[in-house]
Amino acid sequence: MTTTTTKQVPFEAGVSSRRDTLLHLTSSEKALGAAYGNTGIRGVFKDRYALYCSFFAAMGGLLFGIDQGLMSITLVMPQFLRQFPEVDESSGNNAGFNKGLLTAILELGAIFGAFSSSFIADRWSRRVAIRTGVTFFIVGSALQTGSIAYAMLAVGRFIGGIGIGFLSMIAPIYISECSPPNVRGVLLVLESFAIVTGVVVAYYVTYGTRHIASEWSFRLPFLLQMVPGFVMLASSFVLPASPRWLAMRGRYDEGLKSLAKLRQRDQRDVLVQAEWTEIRAEIGAFEESQAERHPSLATAALSPRTRLLSDEVKLAALGWLDTLKPAYLHRTIIAIGLMFFQQLVGINALVYYSPTLFETLGLNYEGRLNFSGIVNIMQLVGTTMSFFIIDRFGRKPLLVFGSTGMVIEMVVVAALTAQFSSDWPAHQPAAKAAIAMLNLYMVSYGLSWGPIAWAAPAELFPSSMRAKGVAWSVMSNWFFNFIIGLIVPPMLQNIGYGTFIFFACFAFLSALFAIFVMKETRGVPLEAMDRLFHDNSGTRDAMCRDRIKRNLIDETLNVDPSEDGSNSGGMSAVAPAVSLVESSDAKEKSDVA
Repeated sequence: MTTTTTKQVPFEAGVSSRRDTLLHLTSSEKALGAAYGNTGIRGVFKDRYALYCSFFAAMGGLLFGIDQGLMSITLVMPQFLRQFPEVDESSGNNAGFNKGLLTAILELGAIFGAFSSSFIADRWSRRVAIRTGVTFFIVGSALQTGSIAYAMLAVGRFIGGIGIGFLSMIAPIYISECSPPNVRGVLLVLESFAIVTGVVVAYYVTYGTRHIASEWSFRLPFLLQMVPGFVMLASSFVLPASPRWLAMRGRYDEGLKSLAKLRQRDQRDVLVQAEWTEIRAEIGAFEESQAERHPSLATAALSPRTRLLSDEVKLAALGWLDTLKPAYLHRTIIAIGLMFFQQLVGINALVYYSPTLFETLGLNYEGRLNFSGIVNIMQLVGTTMSFFIIDRFGRKPLLVFGSTGMVIEMVVVAALTAQFSSDWPAHQPAAKAAIAMLNLYMVSYGLSWGPIAWAAPAELFPSSMRAKGVAWSVMSNWFFNFIIGLIVPPMLQNIGYGTFIFFACFAFLSALFAIFVMKETRGVPLEAMDRLFHDNSGTRDAMCRDRIKRNLIDETLNVDPSEDGSNSGGMSAVAPAVSLVESSDAKEKSDVA
């Protein structure tokens, strides 16, 4: 399916021929993004179809946020504590550990899900991985809804966590591969925005259901979280397949059609052709490099349409090792480091245990719940702000700004807690100041480390490495999320204000990481990341990509000999792209993409 071109395709002065235009658009890191038009929110609303697709993919983040938000109030509900006395701190010495384990076991499942999802996403497509993750989530939610014992509830959270791991890994990959380069950063923020929205919605759902006298006070929220899961499952059957994944599998005709549909342009549009050339060249260069690294699997590496499953498994295993080699090690360090610091600055300590934290500030039960809801809203405010500035100011400046703010805010909270925690009722202004600092902390985090740590890893890696690269990032998130879930309750109990000092130290280290390790990816096409990192294979890969690009462009233009290459008028179309399409004679029999 193609669509009629109605948009004017811009090009720079002095670029007259179609060949020169294509070479220009595919050789400059920012030319293609600039040619597509506006960045930020204005650009998003000019590419509404990509926005719709990204919105449904980002629902994976919504499910994660809902599951996070549910536990904050649920863990202190009297009805819940009666049903599961193992987490009631007044009933036994192991209650703190049991509470931490119940919270953190979801992260253990998520680590397993993220690890497993990369193979499914590469072998059977991004959309199949989405469906698999949603299925695990729904099954886990059903077990949590009907749980009658602590063990059953824990198993349900583990299974649901597997689904969350799938979705948190695949959603940013799908969004990055379907987004136009000029608005990719904004659309990737949808994942973080959905997470925070889910936290806020779930928090206030449980805030309301806590007034139900029966067990449905906590069972109803567990049940309701399945609704967006079913919506996402249904939407996965109508979302277009990732054009980059289709190209990676050798399904070139389908890939070009999918790209044209996502851009709402004709397949012959010069921008579609330029982006498709970039995609094909980047994948071709990677597969040639893969064949050089693993010559025993060279045939499998260069024949994506005829790979055996056994070859896929071997290449998948070697792919994990490839992410640790010099060519990709810097990217892998960034992907893991972003999530490491995202968790160690203390965000989920507030999300999971904000009522307990506010108890240390002398608030009563209702006050703790009210202010816990407010801090979640403040994180949503910060994440919303990031929509408008992430593609304007870039990733690194926002990370440094957020880290600086979090250091100041956590130090102030620690100082106030150390000075006045022995008698908060007599020092209400100090308590209010501490609460204000925690709210500012949530804004600082929401506009920086919250969205960027989810968005950036999907930008760093080439198509065939992206699933594993993002999987490293997501597994890092879930592992340190698990650690935070376990250690925060005893930290609050044993070291008090030292907990805030602990988070302030990691916020300071996160600023150093952003300054000295992070790379700025704003406006850089996915296919141009090698040049950004100046890795050991960058020069060789660049030469390989340029050779493939020129061959593809020349073959395309040779299809229409009537054109003399002097088209200086509208650049809205080029000759039919037979060579760039390449009919996929070995197309898979069933469209599982």
